[in-house]
Order: sequence, then C-alpha cells, then structure tokens
Amino acid sequence: MTDYLHSVIAMVGPPENRWADPAAWQRLETELGLRLPADYKTIVDAYAPILLNRHLDLHHPASPVWNLGQWIEETVRAFSEVDWDGLDLDADEDPRQLFGLPELTFGTPNGLWPLASTDRGETLFLAPGASGQGERFVIADGDGWWAEYRMPFAEWLHRYLVGEDMTGVNSSVFYPGPVELAYLPMTPGERIRVAHGPDRGM
Repeated sequence: MTDYLHSVIAMVGPPENRWADPAAWQRLETELGLRLPADYKTIVDAYAPILLNRHLDLHHPASPVWNLGQWIEETVRAFSEVDWDGLDLDADEDPRQLFGLPELTFGTPNGLWPLASTDRGETLFLAPGASGQGERFVIADGDGWWAEYRMPFAEWLHRYLVGEDMTGVNSSVFYPGPVELAYLPMTPGERIRVAHGPDRGM
C-alpha cells in the first residue's frame, strides 16, 4: 500500500515548516467546529502558504497573510451567496444529486468546507461522508461542473502532481520535471520565491 503522505513529501522536497503551529490549527478547528484531515494539516504545515506547480494554492492558519481561516470564511461566504435552488441544473450538474447531499450548504456541520483552490477557478472541498468510509472531497471547477474523489488528501495531491485528472474530467495539469514551489510573499515589498523539488524522473 502506497504511503501517499511520504510520497508527496519526497516529491515536493524537504519541508520548511515556516508556520507550523499546533495552536493555530486548534484555534481554527474550534472556530470551524470541524476536524480537518491530518495529512492535509501535515502538508500545509510543511509548505504553505504556497503555490504548487503554478496552479494549486495552499494557505496556512498561522500566516498573517494568505491565512487559511480567513480564506475559508471568504470562500464559504461566496459559495453561500449563490442561489443554488434558483439555478436550473441538470442532474449531472447538481452536486446534491451527484453526491447524495440532502442540501447544498457551505461551512455547516453537514456542508462543504473549502480546503484548497487553483488559479483556474477550481475549489477543493471536504465533503461529509458516511461513517467508516474514509474521506470524501468534491471539486467545483468554476464552470458549473463538479467531481468527487474518495481518498485521503495526500493521495489526491500526489495524483494531482503526477498529472492525473483530479479536478474533473480532462482536467490534468502536468509539468514534467521537479515540482515547482512558489512561496508566497508575506510583505508588500517581498517577491515570490520560486524553488523546485528533487528530480522525480518525469
């Protein structure tokens, strides 16, 4: 069985853990009333705030800018303002029918929680799942289409970075060579710092 967490770290490179802070996670989870996936927190601690392979944004709860809690709040508000009942959605466009959700809510105990996004308009949500069936993520691609992935976050990220369709059908974004890490600036005058992971034979 593949250890996807260690595979991601081996692919992306040694963690910097610039903002790792267990207390920040405890505060965030208390505010949200939600336990976030352990592998997600480990990866965010290791690298965030960061843009991975030119597209995938990860925020951090301890960072004063690119703050995960603030981003979650803003994203929940934006999706909650959509009149989902008023949209004329076909069965293959309605996330309620696609994923067996009794209602479409964001930031609620049984709703969707945003965890990451891309500069292509895609948003990754943690979705409620049946007890004992593992984690479930759904993706809104920004154009009205949704996709579901039943796997740990580390596996999702590993597959995303190696170029599989992980944000919907025909959504692959693959860059050969090492993973590109763009560390986001923390002050107005600071520039993005670009680094690369180890060679991965791709």
